[in-house]
Amino acid sequence: MDKFGKEYLDLLKWTLTDFHRADQAEYKPIYRNSGTFREGLLLKLDSFLNKRGFSLCRKVVSNKDSRLNGLDWPAYAETMIGLKRLNNIEECLIEINRNNIEGDLIETGVWRGGSTIFMRAVLKVLGDTHRTVWVADSFEGLPKPDAEKYPEDQGDSHFEKTELSISLEQVKKNFEKYGLLDDQVKFLKGWFKDTLPTAPIAKLSLLRLDGDMYQSTMEGLVSLYPRVSNGGYIIVDDWAAVEGCRKAVEDYRKQNGISDEILPIDRSAVYWKKGA
Repeated sequence: MDKFGKEYLDLLKWTLTDFHRADQAEYKPIYRNSGTFREGLLLKLDSFLNKRGFSLCRKVVSNKDSRLNGLDWPAYAETMIGLKRLNNIEECLIEINRNNIEGDLIETGVWRGGSTIFMRAVLKVLGDTHRTVWVADSFEGLPKPDAEKYPEDQGDSHFEKTELSISLEQVKKNFEKYGLLDDQVKFLKGWFKDTLPTAPIAKLSLLRLDGDMYQSTMEGLVSLYPRVSNGGYIIVDDWAAVEGCRKAVEDYRKQNGISDEILPIDRSAVYWKKGA
């Protein structure tokens, strides 16, 4: 990677995280449009105010430490994972390229698509024209907990967070915005239980799990971990942030005798390199 490629990726990381505005106030809607009576009233009031040049918002102030470690939900950024986790993706892909590890790249749970946009950018800088970046998401938010099958998800409320529901069309537009939507990017739309087992992916060199819940994490591991090449990387975004996610990883590793060392990325995410 030459100097200009490195500078491009560094600038892209700042842009995707909106890091340069991390110390400025952001304004977010105070409603989630969750279908409740209260939210419905707030939505109507906001619509009324919008026609008159106003908006019903709350002020949110972040800081650079939060944006560095992916601890906030930016109003305008394409990713919420922070700079350290984007650095980790870059480092893993450089090693994959250097060591000729076979396989495509995938993220399961993409929000606005920032992480996968960055994956495609790194491949471009490295001159890698053979790998595909798979963008896997329901594009409708998270599923309601199936507590009978996955008791670890009992009481999980991620499905109520409508701000996590970003449409496929919007994610594609975000790729286009950076000039990175091409035939090396493919989308898997639907619940993981339906899309991942039959996904037309032979091998993976990078598996990035960002499904928050026990169910979503376990479904990603069961369907995709066997396809990760030896020497490839597994990244778990919500390891320290969601207990169900960490438990799924621990259960899967124990069930399959996986002892590869888990390494920290920041205060939340971890990764490991798949051994022989």
